[in-house]
Amino acid sequence: MRNVLVTGGAGFVGSNLALAWKRDFPGDKVTSLDNLKRRGSELTVPRLKAAGIAFEHGDVRNREDLEAVGECDLILECSAEPSVQAGYNGGARYLLNTNLAGTLNCLEYARERGARFVFLSTSRVYPIAPIRALPLEEGDTRLRLAPGAQGTGWSGSGITEDFPLAGPRSLYGATKLASELFIEEYVATYGMEAVVNRCGVLTGPWQMGKVDQGFVTLWASQFLYGGSLGYIGFGGLGKQVRDILHVSDLHELIKLQVADMGRHSGKVYNVGGGAANSVSLLELSGLCAAHTGNALKFASNPETHPADIPYYVTDNARVTRETGWAPQKSVSDILDEVFRWLRDHRGELEGLLKKA
Repeated sequence: MRNVLVTGGAGFVGSNLALAWKRDFPGDKVTSLDNLKRRGSELTVPRLKAAGIAFEHGDVRNREDLEAVGECDLILECSAEPSVQAGYNGGARYLLNTNLAGTLNCLEYARERGARFVFLSTSRVYPIAPIRALPLEEGDTRLRLAPGAQGTGWSGSGITEDFPLAGPRSLYGATKLASELFIEEYVATYGMEAVVNRCGVLTGPWQMGKVDQGFVTLWASQFLYGGSLGYIGFGGLGKQVRDILHVSDLHELIKLQVADMGRHSGKVYNVGGGAANSVSLLELSGLCAAHTGNALKFASNPETHPADIPYYVTDNARVTRETGWAPQKSVSDILDEVFRWLRDHRGELEGLLKKA
């Protein structure tokens, strides 16, 4: 039996990983730790307990809360203030204390127990200006890279781990990159076994989507329940592009990494849906309209937020080469699951997710 701790374990990613881990390894003791700050996270606690997962109401900012969990063999570090816009309209203290100090607390907790460590980082560690400077062309429904264009760390296949890191990346991205650097030092100094996954957009059922985090479920919920949406930034046309990855595909990768941690320890991987699972907001609107038969009027705001980028697609070549892993769920698969969840749990979700 392993003692597995999932931090941020009532959030979208953490809870899904905890549930999937307990399903696949029923003999392991799985504990979810979460401060329940994010809206909708309280709905997850009964699901965790029903699956035999221990829930601890705690905060990674407090070492005492981690100590109360007890022994641990593996940490899935999913805790975060996940918004790239965090800190722009106020102070950054909560962001810094959660995303950086919290990670340091988790690292110390892992070091003291000899626990393995899987850290969920983000594609937003890559700086804003160089991504905005990519040679993008405007198509009918999306921005796309010019045919044949490529450079250091990028090509038509997406962004690789070699993309230059010099330049501002948002306060959120900086906390994640700083955490990565500390993980690297803990591996070198203490011999800790740890792997870093720089995730693109993660999605799937039970994500309480907002404009700045979780846009796939936000779009789906507004089309189904009847709400309001808008295209913000880059001319207000909705042509900005992201790749999306179902959280269950991430779980399958983590299982491979943990099973061969000696090989993956100290490594950093870009992990996302890839070019085949990329979508623009405009394209997503069309897909959601087809799913629901509903049409929405869209507001248009051409002003671009300082932290926003027009394009991000993950090049998974390194992680696929090292593990054999590749995403299995397509954009269509993801939307089928999300809409099924929204319909099956409408009574719980409509009042929470529907925008005025």
